[in-house]
Amino acid sequence: MGGNFGDAQGGLAQPADRNLGIIPAPHTVRLATGSFYIDEHDKVRIFYQGDAAQKEALLFRDFLQRNYNLKLPVVSKKRGGGPCIAFIEQPHATQAEGYVLRVCKEGVEVRGAGAGLFYGLQSLIQMCATASSNGNDVVIPCAEIEDFPRYPYRGIMQDVGYHIYPVSFIKKQIDLLAQYKMNVYHWHLTEDHGWRIEIKRYPKLTEISAFRAQTCISNYDSSLCGMDGTPYGGFYTQEQIKEIVDYAAKRYITVIPEIDLPGHMMAAISAYPYLSCKGEQWSLRTVWGVEDIVMCPGKEDMFRFLDDIFSEIVPLFPGKYFHIGGDECPKTSWKNCPACQKRIQTEGLQAEGKHSAEERLQSYVIKRIEKMLEKRGRKIIGWDEILEGGLSENATVMSWRGTEGGIEAAMQKHDVIMTPGSDGMYLDWYQV
Repeated sequence: MGGNFGDAQGGLAQPADRNLGIIPAPHTVRLATGSFYIDEHDKVRIFYQGDAAQKEALLFRDFLQRNYNLKLPVVSKKRGGGPCIAFIEQPHATQAEGYVLRVCKEGVEVRGAGAGLFYGLQSLIQMCATASSNGNDVVIPCAEIEDFPRYPYRGIMQDVGYHIYPVSFIKKQIDLLAQYKMNVYHWHLTEDHGWRIEIKRYPKLTEISAFRAQTCISNYDSSLCGMDGTPYGGFYTQEQIKEIVDYAAKRYITVIPEIDLPGHMMAAISAYPYLSCKGEQWSLRTVWGVEDIVMCPGKEDMFRFLDDIFSEIVPLFPGKYFHIGGDECPKTSWKNCPACQKRIQTEGLQAEGKHSAEERLQSYVIKRIEKMLEKRGRKIIGWDEILEGGLSENATVMSWRGTEGGIEAAMQKHDVIMTPGSDGMYLDWYQV
């Protein structure tokens, strides 16, 4: 495609935003003179080359019709001249997930493959949304953009254990992730306050564990929220999970489930008390904070329960990662539990250096869970507490209590995802 792709000279109008409204900012933007106009009068066509390119061409057609009432034809063959918006599937033309977007007076061209072509479409849509428009006409400044992601993991975590959201809302979240070229939806499905995924072998997880005594969660005392006698909760069926995972995959987003263990399991324990050390009956937590009642690794029943859970959950999520939590697990009950102490003795989990015997027991749990998931073709991700007692062999560490845990894991040659809450990564915290 032709066009003047040099830096504009003095006296030429320049966009207020050199990145042309594209978020995240592209790797390279070269501004040029002039603009490309999209309107019905100039008989602009949308051209595609390749099956994947057809999907992006149709998405762009629908975007123009929905937002500007422009009805452009989509064609697979160029006939004659005239302005054209081209989506061209070109593997190996750019870096992984990369694309090239060129706009000149004669037309627009997007080149890439797979996710790259899709991200090129998102950038073009953002340029249209911020370009000057006159009625139903869209004016896009001429430029050449070369872009690719800086990081392979780009996403958000959504915790539905505290507050559950409908499928329609989850899909909106995924649409926003796709718009901003994120590729991971980390779905935190279990908490002390609610279990959110259907497990057919354990029906009490949806009959009991999915509902707590009240809607509001107080920081201090459940009475501050007001008990109206109406349980709060819900869960996603396995069919709904499949629907969301498929919806995300069409937008090049991988859904990573999180089943938090061995702590943050009060919801499961309330339905199946044998999972805890004392086996006493408890209710779901209704206040913020860290729960002392956790799973009992001294019992083989705990590991059988988790293995059964994974046998149903793993097939629902085809991505290679599975998040197992591992955070905020008090060891008080383990210290006083004969079964846990016997496990420590049998496995030779003695206190060593900065790690207590109970911390070594947590590491034992994580390593056993890692083996369970490895046999199902999955790699584990855990919060930085999984460093306590010794890091399992192939784990990826998600560092949330600052950056120190991530740095320590990286020094041990492990992959790391940095999500330090104190550095603004937690959007539910008060922003200062």
